[in-house]
Amino acid sequence: MGIATRDSLRDWLRAPGSLSRRLARLGERFEVQVLRQGVAPFRALERAALGLPPRGLTVVREVILRVDGQPLVWARSAVHQRATIGPWRALKGLGARPLAHLLYDDYRIHRSELQPRRLSRHGHTRRHAERQWLAATGEAASPQMLWSRNSVFSRSGAQLRVMELFAPDLAVQRPGRRGR
Repeated sequence: MGIATRDSLRDWLRAPGSLSRRLARLGERFEVQVLRQGVAPFRALERAALGLPPRGLTVVREVILRVDGQPLVWARSAVHQRATIGPWRALKGLGARPLAHLLYDDYRIHRSELQPRRLSRHGHTRRHAERQWLAATGEAASPQMLWSRNSVFSRSGAQLRVMELFAPDLAVQRPGRRGR
């Protein structure tokens, strides 16, 4: 396999709409593997994206998205803890259902522009994703698993940040098309 670059992942980094629905079109079985859901301190990038104060707690959901058993995306969503008793309360009972069920079926939810981002190989998010990927799949994450996209969803004044980190295997796939 070649190196996963921003250009080779461009279609995925910029694909509008539901990533889960696009991934599901690649194979027969799409699944969400929940790695963690719970309360955690804010991370600086999340706090900045959500426009939150320096202190407080966030509800975090971290998952791996799989197609026909193959792990393709590590994702992290974060919302201020207060919002889970308000506009984002359905997040608590989501379980293994895709977040897309909440985000794209409600006309009151609006999404920011997608922001592609290359992670630092040794940054906190990359190291955290690597540890979870290894524990969940039994295999080390590819050193080329560096490209992500970020966006913020707004509903009734409360915001939810979603970060999706792409496995390099997606570089050879086209969003929304079946085939391997």
